[in-house]
Amino acid sequence: MTIWFVSALLVATLILLVTEKLPVDLTAIGIMVVLMVSGILTPAETVAGLASPAVVTVGAMFLISKGMIRTGAVGYVSQILMRIVSGRPGLVMLMILGIVALASAFINNTAVVVLFIPIVMSISCELGTSPSKLLIPVSYASILAGTCTLIGTSTNIIISDLSAAHGYGPLGMFELAPLGVPIALAGLLFLLAAGPRLMPNVHNPVCELENKQHQRYLAEIIIPRGSPFTGREATDVFKQSHPGIEVIELIRYSHVYYPGRDATILAPHDLLLVKGSASSLVALLASGNVELPLSEAGMQFNGSPSEGLIVELIIPPQSSLLGTRLLASRLRRDPDIHIIAIQRRELHYSEPKIQDVRLKTGDILLVRLPETSLSRLRGQSDFIILEDIHHEIVHKHMAGRAFGIFAAMVATATSGLLDIMTAALTAAFLMILTGCLPLRDAYRALEPRVLLIIIGTFALSTALEKTGASSLYAEQFLSLFAPAGPIFILGAVILLTSISTQVLSNNATAILILPMAMATATGLGVDPRPFIVAVCFGASACFATPIGYQTNLLVYGPGGYRFSDFLKLGLPLNLLVLVMGMLFIPKIWPF
Repeated sequence: MTIWFVSALLVATLILLVTEKLPVDLTAIGIMVVLMVSGILTPAETVAGLASPAVVTVGAMFLISKGMIRTGAVGYVSQILMRIVSGRPGLVMLMILGIVALASAFINNTAVVVLFIPIVMSISCELGTSPSKLLIPVSYASILAGTCTLIGTSTNIIISDLSAAHGYGPLGMFELAPLGVPIALAGLLFLLAAGPRLMPNVHNPVCELENKQHQRYLAEIIIPRGSPFTGREATDVFKQSHPGIEVIELIRYSHVYYPGRDATILAPHDLLLVKGSASSLVALLASGNVELPLSEAGMQFNGSPSEGLIVELIIPPQSSLLGTRLLASRLRRDPDIHIIAIQRRELHYSEPKIQDVRLKTGDILLVRLPETSLSRLRGQSDFIILEDIHHEIVHKHMAGRAFGIFAAMVATATSGLLDIMTAALTAAFLMILTGCLPLRDAYRALEPRVLLIIIGTFALSTALEKTGASSLYAEQFLSLFAPAGPIFILGAVILLTSISTQVLSNNATAILILPMAMATATGLGVDPRPFIVAVCFGASACFATPIGYQTNLLVYGPGGYRFSDFLKLGLPLNLLVLVMGMLFIPKIWPF
């Protein structure tokens, strides 16, 4: 009876996830509630997914990805790709999928996808296209390439160990390549042809954040004595180190110079009126080579919340600050508020200095203040506080640090020195410890919806195994093909493994199906090797659902996908693996 109950729950879950009649995270919670209340699983078994390596790994990867974005580490890769495809946007998908596939054959594909998610986001926003057109193909390219080598996916390693334990020998490093490479190439061609047509055109808020980075503020900075900028031409002083900064005016004593018209060499104590994005201005201040007028000595801009937050203050229509000079306003007198820059529509000012600007409705002030003063300032009606700008600012001086942490994670996971969960969790910890990702930003980077899906489906997978439902249906399925020849039974093994891996984890599927496949081969009196290889390819054919593999879950949230979006490209790829497996496995690994 419990088998039928769990089977009905499985069908209901799939229907709800595909149709999204309920939010997917609510469906995941509902699975756990039903399994606990029915007594099929104990409370401890139900929530065991919280300690699942998949949950910890995916959660850590979210933090690592955010750290890479926040420090601008992914920006370097994006810029290189943009330079290569400049004027040829059609090459973007080809290049990205090719690089992802090549890397995933030798590096853990979860780490590869984590690196490319923010790159895809950045490039898509630059080109004005939807990131959702690329993210599922990126995940699928990494999965396809993972079947080309023994180390491409952990599932291959597990199957190799089980094969050796049963006396059939381990798999060679490139034993799967004769079939894995053709399948990967055919799959990539399909993704290139069908991906842009079948993937949704989802408007992603990340592009809005990218646009916000290009909002331009006016700021005043002073060139201090000893600055490396002294003695340089004002027009191009920042072009190399801070290309996002434009010098508008130079004020020396009582005289105003216009760098575009007047050839001016910078001298100590010059006051510059500059224009740039929040990230560019903060990066310039963090270098320590310039100072803010009338600011306290030693003010730091290294991105740590303990040093202060960068926020925006918007002047609303009812503010008592309207019409007051910025220098004379109580904002300037507040010891906690340090004004960095101001942003106004069209950036037009008649006053010679920002301090003389009279505030208008809609003016946005970029300020630095202690985190402890936020609660005091939020209750005031003279301005509206927007905290999000602090999380969007890119701190490029930490990019090398962040990329080093990421590279170390990839190296240790690929070499086998650490498993991927340990490597990812360590990297996330180091991102926070080194200041690449503040703790408050780390909490914001987690995607609870994705994590809940993993936890809920993990509980359902446990219930299928505990009740014997998965074993029963696998045996019954294979028995249907008993009268057929070895080739059709081999196809049935691939199909069964592929179906199972959409619901169970691919590692759990391999452990469940492999003994049955080898026993079936022995019963037929043929070599089990082709069936072992069939399980390898079937277990990695997890394309049709987001819960089938970690990389699918990673792109699910950032791409703004629906559950059903994975079926559009996933089902044809599953069919491709099935057909090519049936045709070529017997030829490469004879019965």
